[in-house]
Amino acid sequence: MNDPRLPLRQALQRNPGDAMAWIVLAEHELDAGDARSGETAARRALALRPGHPEALARLGRAQWMQGRREDAVASLREAARAAPQHPGIAVWLAHALEDVGDAEGALDAYGRAYALAPREPQLAAYLLAWRRKLCDWRELPALSRLVREAVAQGRASVEPFAFLSEDASAAEQRRCASLRAQLVAQSVRPLPPAPAREAAAPVRAGFLSNGFGAHPTGLLTVALFEALHRRGGLSVHLFALNRDDGSAIRKRLHAASDALHDVSQQPHAQIAATIRRAGIDVLYDLRGWGGGGTPEVLAMRPAPVQVNWLAYPGTSGAPWIDYVLADRYVLPESLAADFSETPAWLPRCFQPSDTRRVPAPAPTRAECGLPDTGVVFCCFNNSYKLNPRSVARLLAVLRAVPGSLLWLLSGPGRADQRLREFAAAEGVAAERLVFMPKQPQAEYLARLGHADLFLDTGPYNAHTTASDAIWAGCPVLTAPGATFAARVAGSLNHHLGLDSLNVADDAAFVERAAALGNDPAALAALRAELAARRADSGLFDMDGFAVDFAAMTLALARRQRKGLAPAPLQGPER
Repeated sequence: MNDPRLPLRQALQRNPGDAMAWIVLAEHELDAGDARSGETAARRALALRPGHPEALARLGRAQWMQGRREDAVASLREAARAAPQHPGIAVWLAHALEDVGDAEGALDAYGRAYALAPREPQLAAYLLAWRRKLCDWRELPALSRLVREAVAQGRASVEPFAFLSEDASAAEQRRCASLRAQLVAQSVRPLPPAPAREAAAPVRAGFLSNGFGAHPTGLLTVALFEALHRRGGLSVHLFALNRDDGSAIRKRLHAASDALHDVSQQPHAQIAATIRRAGIDVLYDLRGWGGGGTPEVLAMRPAPVQVNWLAYPGTSGAPWIDYVLADRYVLPESLAADFSETPAWLPRCFQPSDTRRVPAPAPTRAECGLPDTGVVFCCFNNSYKLNPRSVARLLAVLRAVPGSLLWLLSGPGRADQRLREFAAAEGVAAERLVFMPKQPQAEYLARLGHADLFLDTGPYNAHTTASDAIWAGCPVLTAPGATFAARVAGSLNHHLGLDSLNVADDAAFVERAAALGNDPAALAALRAELAARRADSGLFDMDGFAVDFAAMTLALARRQRKGLAPAPLQGPER
């Protein structure tokens, strides 16, 4: 496709006083990932038309993209005051309010945007996702139905990541992702094909993520990268969409890679060019449709083989992603038809883990806000994974185990209060819900020592949180579903050798949790079994993972170098 910025720039050279042209140029610059140029264009428009809401909105978006969150809120508030009937500006204000921690203000802004355009599914989807995050379950079935119908009819390109929280099938998830991919494809120009490399040339693996630091992606991958570095044979390049956060994890990632390329806040084309110059053979997308990713970069085809792995638990629906790296539990053969990618199955759980994570000194139960006695069930999943069905299931367990309590991760805004109100309405005393503020990882792991059993959610279950719990010695009870996002905790249990904790449905979930909660000896025996399996199952064997991962990466590269199309690949069984 032709770059729409070029004719605009030429027109503005002839007529630099055209404020609307500067606004349109700002929009295109931002869409190309060039926040600085977008800001410059927006400011030129504002110099010509002070207070113009469309120019202010683009300025706010540019400031938001550059991490200047408070400035973005100020610009977008001014834009919203100037154009109170503009739903798009209300949405961008809501995004910015999210990032400065004004959760309830963001909820109001999303609600205002939807009220202005109630037939627009994209706005309904934003409101739905944020209400889930704040455990505000008003009109949830109606909003979800509207969004799912719009996806089925191809009327809206909603956020695929948020769609994972809906009770949708894998086929619906693919439809959702494909609609978004079609929009991205229309906005980018692919690079020319990469030069062919000799069959015997060393293989270079690239990893693109905004989580290379103290972030779940960095925490999951760092020990694997260290193991790959020790064994050699595979050149590892990390492309960081996030700035250096100064964390110990970022330092370890840097030391474990052949090169860590800081591509934060760069235009999409510049990032793609950096990947191409590095001569990457196999590029792993470690963000997918999650927030902060750059699908536009992947759509430019900077590498000859591109793989969906780890961070986005579903199909990309994108023609520029060739493979999905998985295991046969999380992505069984029956589910593969609903993936646009070709499966590449590892012989172990697809999710690596940091085997160097060490808990801080354990706090007392009182310091955690826990009573001295009583079984502690926990669910430290993010609040958007909670929903009426999952929480009702958790509360049913509390009713079945006298004196027990439920330990939850504190959510944004008034989420905790809403959950207490829901519990009271379900006949469970609100004080039986205890909330833990987010903690640094070492302190979080230490607190897990006080949890007796982790109770999972659905349809989006525990992923990194399940790995953390198992590592800390806390068993995870889950009811695997029919989508990738609903099967990750089940995969961890399966490869741990604890399939008994993968139950069939809600009734079996409550029955199993209650049986363990009312039988201290059985719970102690389960925890002892988990400790033994953690040591000998291979789930946390990152040296073994590195061998399998390198072998798969080499197989992907060699197949491409032979001119062969993607085909399902299976790593050697161990």
